[in-house]
Formats: sequence, structure tokens, C-alpha cells
Amino acid sequence: MRAATRPPNLPPGGEAVRELQVRRWRAGQWQEAPDSVAAEVPVALSYNSIPHVVMMCTPLDLEDMAVGFTVSESLVAAYPEVRAVSLDTSSGAYELRIAVEGSRLSTLLERRRNLTGRTGCGVCGAETVEDAIRRPPPVSAGGETSRENLVGALRRLREMQPLGALAGSLHAAAWVSWDGEVQQVREDVGRHNALDKLIGAKLRREEDLSQGYALVTSRASYEMVQKAATVGIRMLVAVSAPTALGVELARDCGLTLVGFAREEQQVVYSNPERIR
Repeated sequence: MRAATRPPNLPPGGEAVRELQVRRWRAGQWQEAPDSVAAEVPVALSYNSIPHVVMMCTPLDLEDMAVGFTVSESLVAAYPEVRAVSLDTSSGAYELRIAVEGSRLSTLLERRRNLTGRTGCGVCGAETVEDAIRRPPPVSAGGETSRENLVGALRRLREMQPLGALAGSLHAAAWVSWDGEVQQVREDVGRHNALDKLIGAKLRREEDLSQGYALVTSRASYEMVQKAATVGIRMLVAVSAPTALGVELARDCGLTLVGFAREEQQVVYSNPERIR
């Protein structure tokens, strides 16, 4: 039998973390015990009733993810072209229904994806090199923080991942103000999903993406840089390594990219002027 472990902010009917019975070797003997495991479910996204993609996600903050994915993948030019987002679970499955400006339908049809977006894949289903490696416009100049504030944000982030604390295996994406305050955190089994959820949360609240930066608990591959730059985020900090293409893209678009962000070290790969 499986029972849901539901953090306080989990919406009705959602199961972000599930409790399973397992056999665990500990203290020199086998033990039958419960274990918390992150949920991973297929979520279908449709635009103006046209199916687009199925993503594997943690079933939490899905409306945020829908908005973040739509804008960070340049399916619309800007958030105001997203008219409505609703989550339908009446069939027992998860379906995100997104209504966008009618003029965007041709773009959506050209880039329509009918393949599964797996949790570890940022461009599953892209049909051309141009679709996969988009070059976002340069981000705006400005924005600055200190190394001390960055380290403080890393410390606080550890305390702001309720799902990760329960189950592990989840990535987090956090919004940090330039003075080091961790203001929002979103979690998901997929690193791209976590970042999309964070971007969507900011956009839906109509908050200024120039007033801070994104901190992620994953590596900084090029599609993470691509998503951040597309929505105008000026700095991306990752606790793990970047990729060479991610660094190249960050340098091209003026984004500050920090990798291996730990309390004891940080490596700045591009545009270091934003960190004192």
C-alpha cells in the first residue's frame, strides 16, 4: 500500500512524495520500514486545445511550470501572451491547458512536440538544431551581489527544500535578491522543471526578474542558461558544473554563470562583474 506524504503547500489531490514499504539493511540487519520517495508523473501540456508535449514532473506547482515552460521556451514572446492556465485532473491524469494569443498558434504548430519530455532532458522532441539551440537576446546590464551574500543564500537554501528533505532526488531552483535573500523556491525531479516552476512563479506574480538571480541545485547545462537568458535573468548560480556550451551561451548573452557554488568555493565562468 502507498500513502501520500503531503507537505503543507501541496494542493488537494496531489502526491509529491509517496511513502513506500522497503527492506533496508541497517545496523547489521535487514529491517522492514517506510521510505519517502519522490513522485514522478506524466503531465500533458496543450495549447489552445492542441496537444504539445508530455513532461515527467513532480505534481506540485504545475501551473507555475506551465507558464515558465511556455515563456522560457519562447513559445510566446512574453508572459502577457499567456491568456489562461488551468490544471485538469478530472480524468485521473494531469493535463495543463494553456490558452495563448491566437497569433502564436502558427509558432506552436511549427514547434509542436509529441514526444515525452523526460526529467533529465531539456530538448526532447526538438526537430531541428535551431529549435534545440536557440540564441536568446543579450540580457540587460546591471545587478550586483557579494560573494558573502551568495554563500549566505546557499546556506539558507538547504533549509528551504521540504520535498528534498523528505525524499531526496529532487532539484530545487531558488530566487535570490541581490542582497542575498532567498525569496522563492520550487522543487521537482527534473532540473528544467524546477527552473520553469520558479520562472513561472515570478511571472505570475508580476515580479521583476531584474531584481535578483536564480540559484539551482543542479548542473548548468546550456538549456538552463538558455531558459534563464530568454526571460532576462542576469545571473545563474549552480551548485554543480556547467557545460562548455552553457558557458559559451552565457558569455554570448551577457549572463553571469557561476558553477560549483559551495560555501568554500565558487567558480565564475562568465561576466564576473556582478559578484564583488
